[in-house]
Amino acid sequence: MTQLSSKTLEFNQAQEAADHFFEKGWTDGLPVIPPTPERVQAMLDYVKAQPSDIVGTIPERNRFITAEKVAINAVMAGCIPAYMPVVMAAMEAVLDPKFGVHGPTASTGGASILLIVNGPIIHQIGLNTGKNLMGGSHRANATIGRAIGLIMKNAGGSSQFDQTTIGHPGKISFCIGEAECPEWEPLHVERGFNRSDSTVTAFASEGPHQINNHVAHTPEGILMSIADTMTNLATFHMQRSTQCALVLCPEHLFTLLEHGWDKARVKDFLFEHARRKKSELYSYGLRLEPLVEEEDEWVTAFPSPDDLLLLTGGGPAGRFSSFIPGWGSVSQSVAVTKQVRLSGFT
Repeated sequence: MTQLSSKTLEFNQAQEAADHFFEKGWTDGLPVIPPTPERVQAMLDYVKAQPSDIVGTIPERNRFITAEKVAINAVMAGCIPAYMPVVMAAMEAVLDPKFGVHGPTASTGGASILLIVNGPIIHQIGLNTGKNLMGGSHRANATIGRAIGLIMKNAGGSSQFDQTTIGHPGKISFCIGEAECPEWEPLHVERGFNRSDSTVTAFASEGPHQINNHVAHTPEGILMSIADTMTNLATFHMQRSTQCALVLCPEHLFTLLEHGWDKARVKDFLFEHARRKKSELYSYGLRLEPLVEEEDEWVTAFPSPDDLLLLTGGGPAGRFSSFIPGWGSVSQSVAVTKQVRLSGFT
């Protein structure tokens, strides 16, 4: 067993350990699994990582996130070793400079870290892509998402820096898998990977907005209702140049495919229709970030079709899709995708 560097604490009972962790502020308010050396080592062994391996840094906080700290918090979150490759890839994405993790985890805006998993790993670890997609009840989704939150809290300093005004439950855990199908280009393929690759995409997001359309049975009808949901002027993305995410439910997707619409066409349509006049925004006393072109008459929900993360998921029944606004402008944070490596971290 490789020597761990973290301080060892001793307790007589698991409940005593859980209470101590809560009192120290090391939890998210929920019970945690005691991170015994054996459990932590099992996590590291699964990804062939050394405790001192540096997964990434947060320069603004002078924080170095090691594989040991990732493993400790993954155990606390309830992960099993088979989830560790996804947790490691997720942290690599979160700590990528393009993601800019300090901003969304310190802002008063209350962003969460949405994880979108693609590829064969979904079925290998039992990640939910279907019914109750964002509502919990699946261990892989709940604990992987929770692990990222605990890592950021305990190793990344978010407990010190987070100034969230209200927030949303996704700050505890927000991890979903895409329900990939042959007729639709999955997110990771669109972002340059092969279908056979497993990936995690990290995205700084607000909470999800449900889109109910049981009436329209044409692509235009469905997408216009989605475009309307996307254009709430009081959200970050309508005042900044911000990426967004959209999860199409199976019934909405079927209608699009039935009429021959592909992903590119859907994104182009939404880019053209999910917009409001700048005069409306100004009439509310709201302002635009400097990055937005002033001479343009319109404010779009996302800067370009490529800035919409479009994926599929959810239960087979019900015509409910979900829109997930982004947190900051593309100069502050963009979605980052990393490959899940099953053969080892180093």
